[in-house]
Amino acid sequence: MNWGRLQHRNRIFSRLWELEFNSGARTIKRVIVIGIGFAGLRAAKALSDHGLEVLVVDRENFHLFQPLLYQVATAGLEQESIAYPVRALIRGWKDVSFMLREVCSIDLKGRLIKTPSGSEPYDYLVVAAGSVTNFFGEESIREHAYDLKRLDHATDLRSQILACFEKGGRESDRQKRSLLLSFVIVGGGPTGVEFAGALAELIHFVLARDYPEIDTAECRITLVEAGQSLMQALPDKLGAYAVQKLSSMRVQVVMGRRVVSATAEGILLDDGSTIPAATVFWSSGVRAAPLADSIDARKGAQGRIAVLPDLTLPGYPEVYVVGDMAYLEQDDEALPMVAPVAMQQGKYAGEAILAREQGADVVPFRYRDKGTMATIGRSAAVASIGRASFSGFIAWLLWLGLHLFYLIGFRNRVLVFLNWAYYYLFYERQVRLITREGEGGKCT
Repeated sequence: MNWGRLQHRNRIFSRLWELEFNSGARTIKRVIVIGIGFAGLRAAKALSDHGLEVLVVDRENFHLFQPLLYQVATAGLEQESIAYPVRALIRGWKDVSFMLREVCSIDLKGRLIKTPSGSEPYDYLVVAAGSVTNFFGEESIREHAYDLKRLDHATDLRSQILACFEKGGRESDRQKRSLLLSFVIVGGGPTGVEFAGALAELIHFVLARDYPEIDTAECRITLVEAGQSLMQALPDKLGAYAVQKLSSMRVQVVMGRRVVSATAEGILLDDGSTIPAATVFWSSGVRAAPLADSIDARKGAQGRIAVLPDLTLPGYPEVYVVGDMAYLEQDDEALPMVAPVAMQQGKYAGEAILAREQGADVVPFRYRDKGTMATIGRSAAVASIGRASFSGFIAWLLWLGLHLFYLIGFRNRVLVFLNWAYYYLFYERQVRLITREGEGGKCT
């Protein structure tokens, strides 16, 4: 055999091996996870190191621990202590990568997600884009009220609270001063209750010393709830405890009244009465993220996508919808849009994809309720775990421990714990920063 023929044969073998290798590479299934919230995080972790290509796509490059956003807004925590970089988070997760993009739409038939920079193909898709604040179509409320779903929302609200005190301390007009020092929280769920308690403590324990020219007795905090009890998912006695505790903290609780509109000077209730306030915080509901609107599927309450018992999209078994975007009924009731549901659904979706790849049967998803809790203030909280109910100091300790456990990152846990301990011992909150530009006026 001469040298030319040998080279030709080697080139043929090399080409055949290359084709076989590339063909094998193409058989690796690709899973795209949209969103790195509680659901997306659990899904990506479950899928890692199992021979699949996993791509996480999010418009932010960090995982946000949303349950503690209200503490950023009330100067209790730095925003960095409740956020963790995605790339650092997935660094040790084999076969998982990240792309910083916003997903604009999904081509279900073509198995593509569409982003501003192009399309990405998938074999499996986990849609975990979360939720946004639900203003129920009231544009005046959207325009004038603050909400808490993003980090910048929390810092904006913190700046607003502190700026009101800066202006109030210099305001000689009694009516304008009263308006600046009045705050309204709309929604008596856990977020509204926790924010009301934290705001009351910030005002009476911390800002009272920062602004000696202001008598905090002038400050007015009002919590408005459309229902007849606070935190309706909890037993009535815990809701009653929350009302009692908030009242002792000088928070006025108004129940059975619905907010119909808002202005820069307060809110209008459904009975025609008004509550003046320069700051309105809206925590009265959430709805599925706008991405849900672009998906052609049956919708349930809050614009959520109705899914099958295995969390897949009807007609598209390769698409899983989880967390706040998914509408699924269990025991004749829709599952709530809360973090524990999202975490369990995200993990289930990841494990279900792995089971399908192995040819195993997939059992329907079932949520296991491990309890609900909320903190009201210093040494005070409510907790319902199974048939047991707790309130006061014990519930507060349970709340502290659970939130530290689920917070991502050792550094973040340490920082949050130190902040809580410092405040508990010295009644001091260090993060009293106004980061919104222009509050001090501008030279012309």
